[in-house]
Amino acid sequence: MKLGYVIVYTQDVAAALSFYELAFGLKRRFLHESNQYGELDTGATVLAFAHDEMATLNGLTVRPNRASEPAAGVELALVTSDVAAAYAVAVAAGAASVSAPEEKPWGQTVAYVRDRDGVLVELCSPMG
Repeated sequence: MKLGYVIVYTQDVAAALSFYELAFGLKRRFLHESNQYGELDTGATVLAFAHDEMATLNGLTVRPNRASEPAAGVELALVTSDVAAAYAVAVAAGAASVSAPEEKPWGQTVAYVRDRDGVLVELCSPMG
């Protein structure tokens, strides 16, 4: 097994893609003409966004991601060599600050923000 992609459900796929491009510098792979599904290139694993309605169409029941509610019990971790700069860019682009960059006891620098839908995003330096 290998992790192929992560799908985040959202109310607005195009806006989510645009936000991640601006806030985190990720590159768009594509947006389906229906605006119901899109992908970003993040390296070996694709970060995808699907409209909330897609969960229902697939027979799934999910709690919608909303900025006004507590974050879901999952986070997206984006690795960067300059966490402080990435954090500043993300917040300037509209990400909500959760915690500023901090060096952890194991030597990694970590910061947290929430995206436009309230999804928790970890910005972290490489391990080891």
